[in-house]
Amino acid sequence: MKAQALEDHLAENPVDDDYKPLRTYFPDEEINSIEELVSDDSRVWKMYFDGDVNIRGVGIGAILISPIRKHYPSMARLYFFCTNNTSEYEACIMGLKTTLDLDVQKLLVMGDFDLLIRQAQNEWETRDIKLIPYRQHVQDLSKRFKSIEFRYIPRFHNELVDALATLASMFPYPGNTYIDPLEIQVRNQHGYCNTIEIEPDGEPWYHDIQQFLKTREYPENAKGDQKRTIRRLASGFFLNGEILYKRTANLNLLRCIDATEAERIMSEVHSGVCRPHMNGYGLAKKILRAGYYWLTMERDCFRFVR
Repeated sequence: MKAQALEDHLAENPVDDDYKPLRTYFPDEEINSIEELVSDDSRVWKMYFDGDVNIRGVGIGAILISPIRKHYPSMARLYFFCTNNTSEYEACIMGLKTTLDLDVQKLLVMGDFDLLIRQAQNEWETRDIKLIPYRQHVQDLSKRFKSIEFRYIPRFHNELVDALATLASMFPYPGNTYIDPLEIQVRNQHGYCNTIEIEPDGEPWYHDIQQFLKTREYPENAKGDQKRTIRRLASGFFLNGEILYKRTANLNLLRCIDATEAERIMSEVHSGVCRPHMNGYGLAKKILRAGYYWLTMERDCFRFVR
């Protein structure tokens, strides 16, 4: 229907006589493939640094990234007077020394402190008497690398190191403190109990609720808190023969379906006869209006659309 509407519109509105056709020739259309040449830049390490001065104290942080994307974070709290400028230099020096301890030869230093980057590149002069020894020390450390480059980056590209520096500045007690390596997890589902995996035991997700409503018996090896959860969940369902329904706030009943039926219904509603191709939230709402329900339907709809 959409294609027919476009055809009718074009037929009723012909183009003018001065119409010029599009150029369909592309300069590089004869190129069949492109080979990527691996240069020596693949062996370059990257270093991010940042300093933080706040009411809690002074903290510095640095992160080294190897060519294989392995991260080496380091941070420290400074118990001597530092300004914003000197804290940035302290963070850079700490990162450079850590890099030299790892016997790195090629390094790309990136930070959001424009003053330090420009002074390290010899583009700006150093007139502050407090920064002159810092700049000289950075230059001495830079000579120990086979190649080193300083590059300025915006602050939003340096947020991870900024977080480390802020964390270091918040430690209220002196002394060296060792913290296990930080692990950042990526989770694509909610943490509450309703986000269950798809029927690993072969039974539908509502099997325990259905059996409780039918026989008032709990699953084997169920503990006290698990029994309370089943009773609480069962109060929101209605059993009619062998078919389980979910009660809604407006007293409607939604038929509970298993994983196989859910996959078929998502495919039909999303790209079936009418082919609306809505987003995940709209797909879940439309399935609810059609009268079907399962616990993880919103998450599954988002995954299906993606």
